[in-house]
Amino acid sequence: MTNKILPKVFGWMFIGLLVTFFTGYYVSLHPETMLKLFGSYAFLIVIIIEFALVIFLSARITKMKPATAIISFIIYSAVSGLTFSTIFVTYELTSIMYVFLLAAVIFAIFAFLGAVTKIDLTKLGTYLFIGLIAIIICGLINLFLNNSTFDLIVSCIAIAIFVGYTAYDVQQIIKMQSFNALPEDNLAIYGALELYLDFINLFLRLLQLFGNRSDD
Repeated sequence: MTNKILPKVFGWMFIGLLVTFFTGYYVSLHPETMLKLFGSYAFLIVIIIEFALVIFLSARITKMKPATAIISFIIYSAVSGLTFSTIFVTYELTSIMYVFLLAAVIFAIFAFLGAVTKIDLTKLGTYLFIGLIAIIICGLINLFLNNSTFDLIVSCIAIAIFVGYTAYDVQQIIKMQSFNALPEDNLAIYGALELYLDFINLFLRLLQLFGNRSDD
């Protein structure tokens, strides 16, 4: 069953990443669009839509038709691309590509570990969630402190959390397939969304640490 579901999950995840990166790159080539997007309340609306789509997918995935789940995931990926456009302006394109490759290698290693390990990672989910809440709070605090050392520490911890989530989520997807918790097509989209979020957050934290800024 593992071989049956994971290729679909990673396939949809890859499609989501392609949509996000191509959307972000395209928007970054149009300064007028970026000015309208980030110079008004439109950006806040985009953020709200992103959160709403994640909540909608997570809450309704069991009752959705596969086509609805796919469309919702693609729309979410495209909306995320709008916010992603800033990285193509902030960082050098070659640097983004190198960090993306680094993130892909790290992600693949921990996804593989999650798929093959005999250790039950269920309890790990609780600690990962607590860690996630902690780094969110620390990030909000640092908005006021603006301490680069503190930000570096938070980013390193965040990387550890998201590689942990990668292994954890892969194992949970396999378990859900075994228990027939969701229809296969819906599970593929749900799993793709979870791993997409893991990868994006891992990539952004690595980019923050190792990316070369355009103005450097």
